[in-house]
Amino acid sequence: MSNVLIVESPGKIKTLRKILGPGWVIEASVGHVTELALDGPKRLGFEFKNDQVFTHYVPRGDRGKQVLGRLKKVVAGARHVFLATDPDREGEAIAWHLASQLNLKSYSRVTYTQITEAAIKKALSNPGVINLPLVDSQRARQCLDKLVGFEVSPLLWRSTGGKSAGRVQSATLHLICERERERLNFKPENYWVLKAKYAEGFEAVYEPEAATEGSSSTGENAPGSVPGSGTSAAAEKAPVASEKSADEPELNRVRSEQEANRIAEIARNHEHVLSQIEQKQEFRNPPAPLITSSLQQVAGAKFKFSPKHTMKIAQELYEGIQGKGLITYMRTDAAVLSPEFVSEARQWLGENAAEALPEKAPTYRVKADAQAAHEAIRPTSAYFTPEKTRSVLTPDQHKLYSLIWERAIASQCKAAKLSKTKLVIHAQQTRWVARGTVVLEPGYLRFWKNLEEDKELPALKQGQVLKCKNVSIQARTTTPPPRYSEPRLVQLMERKGIGRPSTYASTIATLKEREYVLLEKLVLAPTELGMATDQALTSALPDLVDTRFTATMEADLDRIAEGKLSWQAYLIQWNRNYLDPALRKARQTLREKYPQKPAGGPNVSA
Repeated sequence: MSNVLIVESPGKIKTLRKILGPGWVIEASVGHVTELALDGPKRLGFEFKNDQVFTHYVPRGDRGKQVLGRLKKVVAGARHVFLATDPDREGEAIAWHLASQLNLKSYSRVTYTQITEAAIKKALSNPGVINLPLVDSQRARQCLDKLVGFEVSPLLWRSTGGKSAGRVQSATLHLICERERERLNFKPENYWVLKAKYAEGFEAVYEPEAATEGSSSTGENAPGSVPGSGTSAAAEKAPVASEKSADEPELNRVRSEQEANRIAEIARNHEHVLSQIEQKQEFRNPPAPLITSSLQQVAGAKFKFSPKHTMKIAQELYEGIQGKGLITYMRTDAAVLSPEFVSEARQWLGENAAEALPEKAPTYRVKADAQAAHEAIRPTSAYFTPEKTRSVLTPDQHKLYSLIWERAIASQCKAAKLSKTKLVIHAQQTRWVARGTVVLEPGYLRFWKNLEEDKELPALKQGQVLKCKNVSIQARTTTPPPRYSEPRLVQLMERKGIGRPSTYASTIATLKEREYVLLEKLVLAPTELGMATDQALTSALPDLVDTRFTATMEADLDRIAEGKLSWQAYLIQWNRNYLDPALRKARQTLREKYPQKPAGGPNVSA
């Protein structure tokens, strides 16, 4: 008799067999094996009765039947069964369904966040039980999504011809369509930017005395302070910033050509005196290690990977290459690292980059709504450098692994020490400003470049008269707010609390599959169908597209996962107090606004 280990993905089996050796049978559920049936009064697979939720699960299609049939034969003669599905809500629910469908009387739940010999053997020697509140949260999410999809989607079939609605999907579509409306309503304005070029070897920009300079601040923490989770930190601003309008900052703009010519004339005919020199040292703290959302953002910005492709490659690295798991579990929103890895990373830095090793390891706060079930995405070993993986990884795998390794190591480094210089020059009443930055001590920048190249200004003296070679006037026009790229949309979804790490990529993929959005030149453009669908939902079910409403639902699901809220009571009350009355009103609104179309449409999803 053998022990049986059941995992989700067959991609892990080869690595696990190498770790566990003979005496083990390792099988895969290939994801979910069950689904809510298409039965009951509304074909939901569940119904509300006597203040309870009665669910009916069936095998998930022919594949589910085949998998369950095979697993029943395997577990029949097992010494013991270990359910080792993924360490998140979905994985917990899959384990619960497997135990039920396979009629397991004796089994253990094991979890691990990296597929290494030490981690697997530790998990097997410390088995646990299924986390029922986590299962309840997944069941509530599944029922909510089906309830919204099955009840709301038919309203779209009969009005706009939209293919589906969803709790997360519709709120995300609304963000894209709202941005498109901003673009359509945008009115461009002309403005002028003036620059003075000096013989001393630098350039300054015209800035009036009244200009505020808040936009030039780095906003960084002093060394030794505790950075945030990294999801919206300055480290993530660099890749996303390229999507913003290329307009000059407000403080550099002149609003009329006549005024620009007047300023240039003064500057050309008067001496330029260096009236002020400001020099200060600043520290920029290292970025937090990567989590699901920031991995998708950075990989998208740097390599143009879609969130879906990023997660596919990350899954391959997690499951193992040539029998070795290279990274920890890739669905997480907690930017913490295990003490073991921190210790190993510090040891590696001490041996290979001692000048970047801080006296004390940096720490990172976890967001209030983070699941925090496991640590950030990191390499399973600091010593398995990107160079050592090059020969065993595909080009895309190597790119993503390098990103994860570099960010994890950078997160354990010293802050970067910068020297910042600001020169203020006056030509009569006109004011010109030049700014420079030089890296004094690179710290984490050795591994993670999120600063522009050095811009060194010449050594000058206050009161010095400078030689102005030329004053240029550049006419420009303001541009509309840009459409969202996939990485930028993921960042926005996370910030607004729509969905969770496991849903970002699939939500965006669904919007493309439903033909609500198209990817054009690496940005998401809503289609005519997408705009019409969003408009219909906005008028008929405004709460459903409200990101705050969706975020509140996510918070409630988190409370269920923590055991603080009954999933059945929550679902019953949500349906009774919100969805039922909202649907009655929506049907009336859409009947009045749209001509009736034949009923019928595709399968719906969240």
